[in-house]
Amino acid sequence: MKRIGVTGHRSIPREAHAHVLAGLQAALYGFEDSLEALSSLAVGADQLFADLALARGADLTVVIPSGDYESCFADAAELARYRALKDRAVREVRLDYPHSTDEAYYAAGAYIADHCDRLLAVWDGRPARGFGGTGDIVTYARSLGRPVTVIWREGVERT
Repeated sequence: MKRIGVTGHRSIPREAHAHVLAGLQAALYGFEDSLEALSSLAVGADQLFADLALARGADLTVVIPSGDYESCFADAAELARYRALKDRAVREVRLDYPHSTDEAYYAAGAYIADHCDRLLAVWDGRPARGFGGTGDIVTYARSLGRPVTVIWREGVERT
């Protein structure tokens, strides 16, 4: 079984969305074997990836950074989407952090990088805005020698 992980921005600009969607689909459909998808199900890239992976028939593994992770979703709709995807997961990994901190987010991203065969990064190529952001996880995965596929529309700036 191939294991594909994701890291990415929570906010994907409208002008990059179609490109990101196509890039994720191409990456997921490039495998003949069965597939395990690893995601923390954050809003944005993580949830988009999980949706596409499930549609492709992948087994979803959810990596939950902290005990209070659900409190980080901005509204009821975001939380409902998270819970709906989590309910479809075949496996749930809960990290031991009681609170959603930058360290917890980094640990979740590192767990995904440690346990995947390839990391998909919905990433604008810029440094992380806070410890544990996409840029940090890409750097970590590359330090492991993990293949990283960056998906982003050139020329689009993240706000």
